Amino acid sequence: MPCMTPSLSTRFPGSRPASLLFPALLACYLIWGSTYLAIRLALVSFPPFFQMGTRFLTAGVLLMAWVVVRKQPLPSRREWRNALIIGALMLGGGMGLTASAEVHIGSGLIATFIAVVPMMVSALGLLLGQHPSRLEFLGMAVGLAGVLLLVQGASFAAAPVGLACIAGATALWSLGSVLSTARLPLATGPAGFASEMLCGGAVLMVISLVLDEPRQVLSHWPAQPLAVWAWLYLVVFGSLIAFSAYLYLLANASPAVATSYAFVNPLIAIFLGALFAGEQVTGGEWMACGVILMGVFLIFRGKSATEARK
Repeated sequence: MPCMTPSLSTRFPGSRPASLLFPALLACYLIWGSTYLAIRLALVSFPPFFQMGTRFLTAGVLLMAWVVVRKQPLPSRREWRNALIIGALMLGGGMGLTASAEVHIGSGLIATFIAVVPMMVSALGLLLGQHPSRLEFLGMAVGLAGVLLLVQGASFAAAPVGLACIAGATALWSLGSVLSTARLPLATGPAGFASEMLCGGAVLMVISLVLDEPRQVLSHWPAQPLAVWAWLYLVVFGSLIAFSAYLYLLANASPAVATSYAFVNPLIAIFLGALFAGEQVTGGEWMACGVILMGVFLIFRGKSATEARK
């Protein structure tokens, strides 16, 4: 997750030689692009909120243990409060509803819809006094047109519940992203991600208990081996390795390079979904995907131009 754009406020302190830029980029491209299929495979035995809750709690415990062993600073009380709010929005709502949407809609199209997060972040930034450039406005308009095309396709039209889930997921994740950078900063470095995963995982498990998902898990126990492997992949590769790679990119590359996975992940997700899950994508949906990615590209170009003038 991230599968979506993580908070930009949790950078590693200082900078290190940029010798691992290509492996880090490759990890963000391939791993995050494949997590959508892994979520779909894990749903066979692990319901949406239970799957995401156990995933982030496990990853959060492991990452926080690493922080303690390395004797790095722990989050303050205020940072834990911020982590609870941001975790509830980005993970509790964002990732929980993403997994719920995959019950109804193919993983590749879900990934494409999520690519509009930069557009939504720019739009929400307007409410906080952040004024996008003309190129960013153009990108937002193009991206919106792509979304309208996408939701009129057969996949979304046949699953209004899935559409509602993924729309809510992107809205909550975008709101959490804006708040984490503007109003509610997390702790620096891995401690920030660990606190967000722990708090978000706890919120996800509360929702899972309310929905009686643990009983569903027990009624189908033991879990299918493929679902267990997919869950482990999400914990180790999706939550730990890919997040670490993203932190490395934030510390050693420009924001445009660090977030360039937003262009690549949907294409990888669509390819893997078609290859391994038999997901079908129509010609109109492919065209909508292209329009959305063009909008995202314009937004990033606009942000890069703005940063260059500063």
